[in-house]
Amino acid sequence: MDIKRAIEAVQAKLGVEVDGRAGPETWKAIYTAIVGDGGLAAGLIDNASATVDQRSEKIIAQLHPRIHPYARALVKQAGAVGIQIKLISGLRTYAEQDKLFAQGRTDFSKGKKKVTNARGGESNHNFGLAFDIGVFDNETYLQTSPKYKAVGAIGLELGLEWGGNWKSIVDQPHFQLRPDWAKGLSEKAMLAQLRERHSEQQDYFA
Repeated sequence: MDIKRAIEAVQAKLGVEVDGRAGPETWKAIYTAIVGDGGLAAGLIDNASATVDQRSEKIIAQLHPRIHPYARALVKQAGAVGIQIKLISGLRTYAEQDKLFAQGRTDFSKGKKKVTNARGGESNHNFGLAFDIGVFDNETYLQTSPKYKAVGAIGLELGLEWGGNWKSIVDQPHFQLRPDWAKGLSEKAMLAQLRERHSEQQDYFA
C-alpha cells in the first residue's frame, strides 16, 4: 500500500488539507470523525499533553490553547532527532509589536536592524497564534545554526506555518498556526479578521 496516497485519501474524505502527511490537523480530524469533538482530539498528537522545559512552558501558557499541543510536539520531536530547542517568544501586545517594528526604522540604538514588517495587530504573535524558538547547545543559545532549517521541516510536518519560507525578512525561528476558517485567505485578510475578533473578544478559532 502507498501510505502517502492512503493518507491523502483520508484527508480528502475528512475535508482537511491534502498533503499526504499525518500531522496534528489530520489526527484531530480522524479523532473527531470517530469519537466526536469533545476537546480531546489534541491528545492524539504524540506526547503533546506532557509538559516540556520550564522556559518553554511559560511561553506556551501565553498562547491560544489550540497551539499548545503543536508547540510541545515541536519541542519533543526536535529533541527526538537530537536538536534541543526552547520557546523564547510568544504573545505580544500591539505596543510591544510596534516597538519591534520601530527597530531599524526610527530606533537605531545599539545598531538595531529591521526585524519585522508587522506593526501592532499585523502579527500572529499579537493573538497568541505564533511563537519563536531558539536552538540550544546545552545552555548556550545559538542565534544562527543550520538546525533551524531542520526544525522548520519538523514544524511543517506537524502542520505549522514556518517563517523560514517567507520571502521578506526570512524568520527561521518563527512558527504559527492558521485557523481552519483562514485556510483560503491571504495573510492580510486573515489578520484583518483576527483584529476584528480581538476587538470583539471572540475566539480566534471559532
